Amino acid sequence: MKYLIALAFIMTTACQTDESITAFAGNVTAFMLQSIDGAAFVAKATIDVSEAGKITGHGPCNRYFANQTAPYPWFSTGPIGSTRMACPDLAAEAQFFDALSTMTLVEVLGGTLILTDDNGREMLFQAP
Repeated sequence: MKYLIALAFIMTTACQTDESITAFAGNVTAFMLQSIDGAAFVAKATIDVSEAGKITGHGPCNRYFANQTAPYPWFSTGPIGSTRMACPDLAAEAQFFDALSTMTLVEVLGGTLILTDDNGREMLFQAP
């Protein structure tokens, strides 16, 4: 009986796969925002997916963090937390966080990460 329980445990854990963005990103887990909805994003913003189930990064003014629990290719951040520093790029930061909070799908293609939503919006990130 002990062997059956042990075998069942091993088989259950062996069948679980990592369905996070991290697993699909491979060795490239940090990306820099290039555009939102096809328009070049001139301020600096990043996304880091190195920790499964989380995203972190820098907006134009502040660091941010959020849980990302939806399995790949879905994307859902829940509340996004950030520091609260002011800078000249606050309008760009608001645009960045507004877009990031609406994204529902993620695709990682080598050094490119693309976030999209159900309304056709898109955020294009590239590895630095």
